[in-house]
Amino acid sequence: MKVLGNIVWFILGGFIGFFTWLILGVLWSITIIGIPIGMQCFKFSTMAAAPFGKDIEFGHGGASFMFNVLWLVLGGFALVIESVTMGVIFCLTIVGIPFGLQHFKQAKLALLPFGARIVKMEI
Repeated sequence: MKVLGNIVWFILGGFIGFFTWLILGVLWSITIIGIPIGMQCFKFSTMAAAPFGKDIEFGHGGASFMFNVLWLVLGGFALVIESVTMGVIFCLTIVGIPFGLQHFKQAKLALLPFGARIVKMEI
């Protein structure tokens, strides 16, 4: 079921989030200082491509807080708006609710990417 969900997800708009994370990763990686942020973007682009069967664990720390603030100011807020908008649109229909929930999960990740890691869901 996860595979089918991921295929339908990618076709119905998951590719938008995937390419957005990928482009932001490339833009951040242009400078040496931005490489850690770019690496986070590349890591989370895989989550945006196939979110079913994966979950996000959030950690805490001073360095991750500072990077999250920098991230939000310099590009993360656009990803949050994109994910929330897509989530609301998908949740307007009963069939789209699982996809909308995945977009909301992406929005939380776009809000706080540093200190977060992707884990496989246990069944």
